[in-house]
Amino acid sequence: MTEATQYGFYVDSTKCTGCKACHVSCKDRQSNIIRTNTNPQANSLPALNGVTWRRVYEYGGGDWTLGNNGCFEQNVFAYYMSIGCNHCSKPVCVQACPTGAMHKRREDGLVHVAQELCIGCESCARACPYDAPQIDRERKVMTKCDGCFERIAQGRKPVCVESCPLRALDFDTMDNLRKKYGEGDGHIAPLPSSSITNPNLIIKANIHGRPAGSNEGAILNPSEV
Repeated sequence: MTEATQYGFYVDSTKCTGCKACHVSCKDRQSNIIRTNTNPQANSLPALNGVTWRRVYEYGGGDWTLGNNGCFEQNVFAYYMSIGCNHCSKPVCVQACPTGAMHKRREDGLVHVAQELCIGCESCARACPYDAPQIDRERKVMTKCDGCFERIAQGRKPVCVESCPLRALDFDTMDNLRKKYGEGDGHIAPLPSSSITNPNLIIKANIHGRPAGSNEGAILNPSEV
């Protein structure tokens, strides 16, 4: 690999059914790290501490109206969006970190936390528009998606990608993803504008997808994300 290597994610929101297999597999991987201690360099993620690196948002809106003919009409819509850390090209979490704990790796572009340097101030969390950095309140350090870097070194995909039954997720170098999927359709709600951080994320938009920043709908499962 060269210094220019940058990994990222692809999300096909036309395939996502909101099953949350990606969410659960991510939690399970981190729990296994804790139980077996096979990778002490990886971030730990206690299963029930409220830390959720990959989240599946259900976004929807619309309403039913009674027409003059006595019939109801509707413009109701809903779709799912799986999101984690996008290992951005302009990571605002790195810029906000006062100790240098949050950093972008040269070899693969993945954004990691050096937990021995982290003071748990949560500046990175406040800066990130994707809610990627999250604090482990038991250990008082920040945690986040690490791109399953140990699996990538073995030539495997992240667990969220391999667990998706609909193959709605992919992970590779951005060069390879663009060759396979093109530039995508841009961010859709409830995601923010991609101009904030230049995320390494390609999205195929659901047919009902609303533009990033749209107020036509709302997150329908706030307790899960």
